[in-house]
Amino acid sequence: MKKNSKVLFMLMVFCVSVGLLLVGCSDASSGSSSETKEQVNVEGTEVEPTQPSSEAAAEFYEGKTIKFIIPYTPGGGYDEYARLLAPFLEKHSGARVEVHNLPGAGGMRGVNELFISPPDGLTIGIMNGGAMVTNKIADVEGADYELDQFSYLGRIVNDPRVLMFSKNSFQTFEESLDGDRPVLIGATGLGGTTYVDAVIVSEALNLNWEIVHGFEGAGEIEQSMLRGELDGTWGSFDSRADFADSGYGQFVLQRKNDNIPELADVPTYFDFLDNAEDPELANEILTVLNALSDTGRPLATSPGVPQERLEFLQDVFRKTMEDPEFLEKAASENRLLDYASGEEILQIIQDATIMEEHIADIFTKAIQGEI
Repeated sequence: MKKNSKVLFMLMVFCVSVGLLLVGCSDASSGSSSETKEQVNVEGTEVEPTQPSSEAAAEFYEGKTIKFIIPYTPGGGYDEYARLLAPFLEKHSGARVEVHNLPGAGGMRGVNELFISPPDGLTIGIMNGGAMVTNKIADVEGADYELDQFSYLGRIVNDPRVLMFSKNSFQTFEESLDGDRPVLIGATGLGGTTYVDAVIVSEALNLNWEIVHGFEGAGEIEQSMLRGELDGTWGSFDSRADFADSGYGQFVLQRKNDNIPELADVPTYFDFLDNAEDPELANEILTVLNALSDTGRPLATSPGVPQERLEFLQDVFRKTMEDPEFLEKAASENRLLDYASGEEILQIIQDATIMEEHIADIFTKAIQGEI
């Protein structure tokens, strides 16, 4: 009997031990599950669930103010494009967009300001891609930016460049070749696209041109043309279209056939290679000039912007460029559009900086006023 009692007691102890062990395992498992579910860190503090980066960026911009820098005076093509974009950037970002004109130094003042802006994604700008590339190639004083460090949103349009003469001047480009005086061409500051276009085309085609530079923008140049002080100027087609449509001037030359109906009968500068002292070299020079024009009008924000905010801004710009209301408004204002993504325009700009040394030397001398 004692023996049986002893066996029974040992069996009871064993069962209790197994039961306690199972309860302990269950508690440990439950505790682990609870910690996983509540995402508790090593200090025991609850961690908030991770918010998707796109949602976090959208939340950041909601109600904020974005400064939109235009590096030229009011009334020109860059200004008009920026003001066309602004309400749609607001629509797709949830932020307020304030336009700021910062002209000076052929567009460099505004671009420099954008470059040194805080890397928070609250400052964006439109820039003259070709001019900004050539300024860096020529190491122009005041070009205090690095092209490959900007955070690009994309490109709104490439740059179909045209030569426009005043209605009171030569009626065709051919007529200007036979003139007995220098052709007076207005331009912005050294390094500006209107200046570089004029100097490079004049040099390549051996033209008798005098470049009058230092104007703040297209508006000043056009007023000078109306006063009879200038024969013409280079510029983007859409920047000059209103002036021409008003009967104050006419397009007489274009960079290449950009399939613009209004320019269907306007010759390209490649049609006049025979006028050059060295047609082969002229062709090289003008081909590079076209590549620079293809950089067009990019939009960018400052370097170092957090990736999720940059991607949000790129998406806002893409949505704007696809917005039917925006497209309709651009068409009603005769604004050309040629979208490129942020990655695409960065590659276009990088490609435009690659040129043969003798060609780069010509552009450098042109930009620095040595030609």
